[in-house]
Amino acid sequence: MLIESWPHEVLSYYPAWLRGVLVFLGNHGGFSGAQLWRFDTGGGSFCLKAWPPNWRSPQELAWIHGLMTQGPVLPWMPRVAPTSAGTTLVAFQDRLWELVTWMPGQADFSLAPSSARLAAACAALGQLHQVWAPVDRRYDVCPAVLRRLDSWQSWQQLLQTGWQPSPAMIDPYKPCAEQLWQLVLRRIDEVPRLLAPWLQRKVPLQACMCDLWHDHVLFTGEAVTGLIDFGSVKEDHVAVDLARLLGSLVGDGAGLWEVGFDAYVRIRPFGAEERALARDLDRSGTILSATHWLRWLYHERRHYTRPAAVANRLTALVRRLQAPISRV
Repeated sequence: MLIESWPHEVLSYYPAWLRGVLVFLGNHGGFSGAQLWRFDTGGGSFCLKAWPPNWRSPQELAWIHGLMTQGPVLPWMPRVAPTSAGTTLVAFQDRLWELVTWMPGQADFSLAPSSARLAAACAALGQLHQVWAPVDRRYDVCPAVLRRLDSWQSWQQLLQTGWQPSPAMIDPYKPCAEQLWQLVLRRIDEVPRLLAPWLQRKVPLQACMCDLWHDHVLFTGEAVTGLIDFGSVKEDHVAVDLARLLGSLVGDGAGLWEVGFDAYVRIRPFGAEERALARDLDRSGTILSATHWLRWLYHERRHYTRPAAVANRLTALVRRLQAPISRV
């Protein structure tokens, strides 16, 4: 936990009415290392976030905040609160801090899945992409493809050193980790095979969330009432967001992917080639996500404060990698 006085000192950079009793939320279920506090005021509820040290530059966070405040007001978009000096962030104690409106709802799609909720999530994403679409579009190889190939190469280099995960007997992740290791060995060669054709194609690029998954979509009933955590925003192809969202919400349900695609298309175009790119990004990303967790846990020896949440992620990856490959 951060030093107790720090969040209060950060709030001193904001107008006096932005005060309240701070409730520490830890990482609120996330894995990035960010720390969050909630507080209520007469003008609404807010979330104060301290990003991890050396996470991104002030210029990058200011760019993200600019995206969040441009265009029409989207009801599910957190609003960034400006400081008394008119900036949107505070640099304090080697961290970047931001203050945004607290969004209502629950990230509970898995507890109450429905086609209506799925369509609402994909429609909201389409609206976001529509607002973020640049006037002058740039074309290049999909950055998500390049990132995945770099990750695959790093994994291959690690294995060439002779390393392999070695869970201790009392490791709470041991059963899942051992399954993931075998599944990765079996499926890792799919990654370059899936991605190689996309190296020959240039696609339109724009700002994308790049980490829009189940826990970042809040629902109230069947309506989306919050998209949260914009910390991974970067320039990419919109397929990367649909791949991440649909993969986390419905896994390998081919018919449900089509429900999501169709809802998105009602907002903005998304053709057959883009759908194929989304599926290839999802398949390759699922395999690589397993390699990331194995490396984080057994090579970098990272410690997580919520082991049950980590175990759930590993179990979900095992389930997805064991599923037959759908052809869409």
